[in-house]
Amino acid sequence: MMHLLLTILLLASATFNLAHAQTPQANKPNFVVIMADDLGYGDLGIYGSTLIKTPHLDRMATEGMRLDSFYASANTCTPSRGGLLTGRYPIRLNLVNDVARPTNDIGLSPDEITIGEALQAHGYATAMIGKWHLGHQPERSPIHNGFDEFYGLLHSNDMHPLELYRGEQVIEDPVDQSTLTARYTAEAVRFIEENQQQPFFLYIPHTFPHAPLYVSEQFEGQSDAGLYGDVVEEMDWSTGEILATLERLGLDDNTLVIFTSDNGPWMEGSAGHLRDRKGVAWDGGARVPFIARWPSVIPAGQASDEPVMNIDLFPTLMALAGADLPTDRVIDGQNIMPVLSEGAASPHEALFLFQNDRIAGVRSGDWKLVLESNYLSAITRFDHQGSQFGTEGLLFDLALDPSETYSYARENPDVMARLHQYLEQAKQNLNSTVLEAAWNRPAARAL
Repeated sequence: MMHLLLTILLLASATFNLAHAQTPQANKPNFVVIMADDLGYGDLGIYGSTLIKTPHLDRMATEGMRLDSFYASANTCTPSRGGLLTGRYPIRLNLVNDVARPTNDIGLSPDEITIGEALQAHGYATAMIGKWHLGHQPERSPIHNGFDEFYGLLHSNDMHPLELYRGEQVIEDPVDQSTLTARYTAEAVRFIEENQQQPFFLYIPHTFPHAPLYVSEQFEGQSDAGLYGDVVEEMDWSTGEILATLERLGLDDNTLVIFTSDNGPWMEGSAGHLRDRKGVAWDGGARVPFIARWPSVIPAGQASDEPVMNIDLFPTLMALAGADLPTDRVIDGQNIMPVLSEGAASPHEALFLFQNDRIAGVRSGDWKLVLESNYLSAITRFDHQGSQFGTEGLLFDLALDPSETYSYARENPDVMARLHQYLEQAKQNLNSTVLEAAWNRPAARAL
């Protein structure tokens, strides 16, 4: 009897110790955010692609949630990445009129708080694997802005010098770009394996399919969409390897995995049924794929057309980690976990789309107000009285006309008034002299 009692006590103690050891992991979910560079809305099977095969991402969507009205916070690389990592509109970050280059001083201010920094303060291991594109100065390195590890490039792959970093050290110059996706994947798997006993945040902003395009020998010539398709199919494989690693290590039910893009497609790629592509105010420039998978929390096979934005990731991950948002600055994003787990409505009354330093569009529910667009080398403004358009903007019903083909401004003066009210509030709340100066510039001649 004494031997039996001792055995029971030892088993109970072991069970308690195991539970205690697993408490941080159980209470704090892991986060993996995978972001493509210049991937189009229509480049994945789950979004309608027939030429590019993406079985792993399609499976990820069927096992989780697909958002059909997810916006990047900018239509180019640097500001979009800044918005995602800080939860703030890029206008607040002064990331508006160009992207970070080896030849300029543009980049994320060290005073900003990134997702990585906020999660580090709550016991998370953090890693950034891929393309940073938020400044090349030492103080702007990912290592000094929230990431314990950095493996990747500081700039886009069409900029020079192009060097591969580990931490703050250059480890390859010139870079063999054909193996980048495979090497990013190996680094991601290693990081997950090494940090499986603690909560972690893994940020993987891929180099591709930004041009120039490179692909490993394994995927060369495998797709029906040329080299671009080969590149996307290798990224799909990469996502599959990461998901398989989480499953193998038993981390699946405690890990939120997100896949998205930084903006619309550039030289190649498909925006699907959306209008235009990277660098414009139309939805093809900023509306991007978004898939979220978390088997224990997000119901499988769901889709939502509620409009949300990449600035929402910061407050969402903070809430899931049990962390408070900074109180010394405005966080424009909102917690969208109810959208993902319950199919709730968007927490935003309105989202604002920028063309460099100007508000160029307002999305509210199914309605979108477009104020300007690029045409040839001119900026055509739609928001001034007496123009040939006869309205203060073009109004699109995206439920009826998702391609932004016909304006319904004349038929909906009440909607126009409401969206213009949001616009005026945003101009005041953002409180940017850069924005105000841009807003008061004369409109370009309509062509």
